[in-house]
Amino acid sequence: MSLLAIIENQMKDSLKNGDQLLSSTLRMLKSDIMYEKAKTGKEPSEETVLEIITRAAKRRKESIAEFEKASRHDLAEREKAELEIIEKFLPEQMSGDEIAAYVDKYIAGLGEFNKAAFGKVMGPLMKDLKGKADGALVKQILTEKLESK
Repeated sequence: MSLLAIIENQMKDSLKNGDQLLSSTLRMLKSDIMYEKAKTGKEPSEETVLEIITRAAKRRKESIAEFEKASRHDLAEREKAELEIIEKFLPEQMSGDEIAAYVDKYIAGLGEFNKAAFGKVMGPLMKDLKGKADGALVKQILTEKLESK
């Protein structure tokens, strides 16, 4: 079953059960997916749907940080609840230790490496880790590795 079909089924169930938070979050995800479909004129692939869900999760994380900075804990809590729902549709994310080990292995395969080559390494790394790791965490770990060299 496709991610879109799973979202639609869970949305129907949440509407029947009266779960407003779940139904509104799933509606938003479906809306984002349908927008992509309208924009491209074709049915989005599973990979595209996964990218849309990843973007939605990233937006929530950014919102949580901003709301907490503004001391709007009520809004931050809602965003956290929505993020929890959205993350159920994402593949399991790698831990910081797993990312660090992967980055070490990748850098070791390159041989000589310096800070100037950050962009040349970050792009291929994110391509390999797409959907498996948070880009901000990968960037942070890679930066730390470069500064320690």
